[in-house]
Amino acid sequence: MKKIFLFLIGGTLFVSCSKKLDVAPPNNITDEQIQQLLKSGDEETINTVLGGMANNMPRMLNFQGINLVGGADLRYYDVQGLDIMRNIEGNDIVFGSTNLNIFGADEYRFIDFISEGTDKNSPYWYYAWNAITTANKMLNYLDDETVGTNAKLKEFKARGLILRAYAYNYLMENYQQAYLQGGKDKLGMPLYDTYLPIQESKARYTADETYAFIKADLNKAIQYFKDAGIGYTSAQNDFDLGVANFILARVSLWTGDWTSVITLTNDILAKYPNLIPQSAYGATNDGTNAAPIMRPEKNGFLNNAINPEVIFGFPLGDALTTHNRLMNPFAESYGGLSEGFQRIDDRLYNKIASDDFRKEAFMATQWGDYTYPTNGDKRVIPAFTNLKFAATHGLGSDDKKNVGRNTAYYFRSAEALLMKAEAQAQSGDAAGAKATLNKLLAARTKAGATPLTVDTYPTMAGLTPLQMVQLQTRIELWGEGGREFYNNKRWNIAVDRASSKNHVDKSTYPVSKMTLQIPLDEMMYNDRMVQN
Repeated sequence: MKKIFLFLIGGTLFVSCSKKLDVAPPNNITDEQIQQLLKSGDEETINTVLGGMANNMPRMLNFQGINLVGGADLRYYDVQGLDIMRNIEGNDIVFGSTNLNIFGADEYRFIDFISEGTDKNSPYWYYAWNAITTANKMLNYLDDETVGTNAKLKEFKARGLILRAYAYNYLMENYQQAYLQGGKDKLGMPLYDTYLPIQESKARYTADETYAFIKADLNKAIQYFKDAGIGYTSAQNDFDLGVANFILARVSLWTGDWTSVITLTNDILAKYPNLIPQSAYGATNDGTNAAPIMRPEKNGFLNNAINPEVIFGFPLGDALTTHNRLMNPFAESYGGLSEGFQRIDDRLYNKIASDDFRKEAFMATQWGDYTYPTNGDKRVIPAFTNLKFAATHGLGSDDKKNVGRNTAYYFRSAEALLMKAEAQAQSGDAAGAKATLNKLLAARTKAGATPLTVDTYPTMAGLTPLQMVQLQTRIELWGEGGREFYNNKRWNIAVDRASSKNHVDKSTYPVSKMTLQIPLDEMMYNDRMVQN
């Protein structure tokens, strides 16, 4: 049978080279005819008509090609670039060892990234709304009557609902104050649940209404997966019950629904009981400091195959590599050759226990000249540079010029464990929070050492359970997904680098300026939009 090629213009799917879909007029199908085909219940037909769109839903979390951003701008061209910029707008990451004039330098120094007219703002908006539109285009065909009891259609609808919910939550994380820090009484987002090529603009709903919409989408997706018999699948790059639970747990954490966080993360942790071992936590140097050999095959943050925590990620070839280019000190790009070394703030480094192997994911002292392979250029790699995301080669390659070939992960179970511990601490269950943290600390204790606990971890003495969770979250999720920035918003923690010994920029930055303004384009073209 000939392949059927589908593409969307406006609200209509056009089909070419099809004998199977024998409809009139030739070479195109109306929306109503599409729904009739879907209602047939034939899985092959459903996959042919809607499979391409459904399979694209998870890929939107690994998206490249953000509107109006050129590919040369690594900061804002894809989702990993957006996360990296959030990473360096905090306390825990030092950008370089000297003042730099490369991508990321403005963000590190907090040069305007929130005002309505700055180009450092709008890519976050464009990305999220593109994802919402992509989801709604497919969901248009999946009304309740069409879906009925069909398991495949329920699976596809769940994928669209997850993407839409994820994107709306992303907007709320960036374009509104944290829910528990004043955001509850503020405006949320315009809520669009239908795609139309031209439709009337909507006003902003309340934050409560927006989060109710997000949670409803995710709860529906979870139920659809269960109805379709889809649980925790082995495919890391697909939406499944684990992904839906993880995103809902994150939304529930943001909104203070501690009971739901604990329930959801318990479900996740039952399916992902194992944590990254010491042998895979960052780079292993099989050479010398002068000529290091760090194979990504041994690094669980670059090779999903040896990382038992990956809930959602992408394999070599499909995975974006921007994160590695900007974080890897041996990359022939901004993270290495251009000296945009991503280093840990000495204040956080000194809080990592000596028996905690995560401390070895950062250089204790500077390394001598490293020779980058293409032109033989040398650089001194400064102290505190991360080895967490380091590799001198690419996956499956013996040529150092191929550095940067790696897998990518977006959600992992250690974060679910930390979300659970925080929910327990926030809800007053101090003993439960400590017990949950002890599982992480035992798993992060150096081989041969006595397992660490919250009571024996030196720098945790005198901390409240919530402060313990906050410290361990900063250590565990260092350099991942902009998490520190978003957590600082949730926890009302301002940036204050003044006492840091190795921060190049000693700025302070208040939580009140961590909320982006609605971009100028939206303000101009939506007469019902209200600015933050």
